[in-house]
Amino acid sequence: MMEKSGQRILMGNEAIGRGLVEQHCTLVAAYPGTPSSEILASVISFAGETGATIHTEWSVNEKVACETALANSMAGRRSAVAMKQVGLNVAADPFTRATYLGVTGGFILIAADDPGPHSSQTEQDSRLFAHFAKAPVFDPSSPRESKEMVAEAFALSEKYEIPVILRPTTRICHARQNVFCGPSDPTGQKATFKKDPSRWVATPQFLTGLHRLLNEKLDRISEESIFYPTLYAGDGSRPRVCVIASGVVFAHARELLAGLGPSGKIDLYQVRLAYPLHRPFIAKIKEEYEEILVLEETDSVVEMQFADARIRGRNSGDVPRQGELTPDIVEEILRKFLDLPTNPVDQPSKRGVRPSLCAGCGHRAAFYAIRETFPDGIFPSDIGCYTLGMNFGAVDTCHCMGACISQGAGFYHAYAATGEKFPTIVVTIGDSTFFHSGIPGLINAVFQGARFILVILDNGTTAMTGHQPTPQHGILADGKSGKKIFIPDIVRAAGVSFLRETEAYDIANVATMLREADAFIRSPEGGIAVVIARHPCIVDRGARAAQTVYRMRITEECIACRACIEEFECPAIGFDEDQNRARIDPNRCIGCGVCRNVCPVEAIIAE
Repeated sequence: MMEKSGQRILMGNEAIGRGLVEQHCTLVAAYPGTPSSEILASVISFAGETGATIHTEWSVNEKVACETALANSMAGRRSAVAMKQVGLNVAADPFTRATYLGVTGGFILIAADDPGPHSSQTEQDSRLFAHFAKAPVFDPSSPRESKEMVAEAFALSEKYEIPVILRPTTRICHARQNVFCGPSDPTGQKATFKKDPSRWVATPQFLTGLHRLLNEKLDRISEESIFYPTLYAGDGSRPRVCVIASGVVFAHARELLAGLGPSGKIDLYQVRLAYPLHRPFIAKIKEEYEEILVLEETDSVVEMQFADARIRGRNSGDVPRQGELTPDIVEEILRKFLDLPTNPVDQPSKRGVRPSLCAGCGHRAAFYAIRETFPDGIFPSDIGCYTLGMNFGAVDTCHCMGACISQGAGFYHAYAATGEKFPTIVVTIGDSTFFHSGIPGLINAVFQGARFILVILDNGTTAMTGHQPTPQHGILADGKSGKKIFIPDIVRAAGVSFLRETEAYDIANVATMLREADAFIRSPEGGIAVVIARHPCIVDRGARAAQTVYRMRITEECIACRACIEEFECPAIGFDEDQNRARIDPNRCIGCGVCRNVCPVEAIIAE
């Protein structure tokens, strides 16, 4: 067993979690989202190991998480909030206000960016958001640096009473590295909130002064010597040439330049604080260098602050303006910049098996029932595993968290305005997403008189990001019990009068309820109809163990229509070309028995 202190190999998110514990953070709130999800779990684990007292919570969304942490900071206690980059959009309202009002206890917002993107709706750059919000932002290049920057960020936040962003990216969050783990003081900080309405309430007459103070803070930060970019000097053979890099791209550039031999021995600068960029550094670069290359992901945040036409980077077209800067792409950029022979970069192949819902997933049965019941319907959906309902022709839109309900209302109003019969609109949303941001949309849709069917796909967890509990679980982030908040109670409280609940595996019953719902929304007293299709996520071993298991087989009555493969798309069902009929892979089939309901000739048998 490893010692509590000393070197450990940690994932970047674990290193950040360890840093928060060691730096005496007293509250960490988060909403799960790849690539940030492991941060809160790591805080809980390390707090238990070191005896640190930290309030941790999976908040219902990023805005709530940010506001909770901000109040803890206003009471003089160190606080942090963690999310992915699109979560920062949700937290934008409280965070941009916080830069004006400032903080008391150190406050860090960890925004994990996803260049590429690998699992996000956008590949936005949170450093650009920091520039917009006027918040300092650290850009780590390794897991070890992520942990070190937690300490720097808290110190900077408290020195200037300003919220600070720490911005790791996917390659930092999920990389592993030797990281020193030190002790943590288990004693908490006393909570002291000092009332100051001119600051904490800040009506418009105070905002100009607060804005002036914020600008002055940023000016002073931009002069701090500790944030002067680190120089890795060349051999002097090309004195007027340099590369400036930040984040994981710096790590790529440093390694690649070393491999280029004498041609790569040029000055390389690492920018650790991407905004505000050090002002004397800007002046030095403009004065001492003629050829300047800036490497950064994903937007031109550092490049923009130079405001110099000589800079070669994203704005000049020397660096791609989208996508992840992988080592092979960075090498190609460096070779062109240094006038070295280039190697064409192979584009990644788009071939492969498309992602699909797991074998036995309850969502598949619900989507099958929806499409079969309303083949001409409109199907807005949302962010989660269930976005893969698009494979079954049961998802037509996917915009952002919670948008599907409002879009369902928008589609209804668009068609209703023509006075003609409106198509059946079936909105699908997961249980965690419903808690996150579906509730306001539902209230608004009911109030505005929209008519559509809302199917809440309740698998009892936040499945796509690592099975974090929802409020319906009654389990807090640290495993303790909390008060259960039930979705049906919320639906009724939102003014919905048609509510049905069913087992998602029961395709026939789901279809019956959908038809009843359609009749209701078209009736004189109609409005929103809600159907909750419930089945535990089968990735949960407990759920698998609790359900009936069948031995599935396909008989000779199979007519090779491929309906079970193309329309139901269970990964356990394939096609046997030699036998000219469908076949079931016993290694992938979990024995849920649902597929027997989709064969038109009843050739699938469950025993």
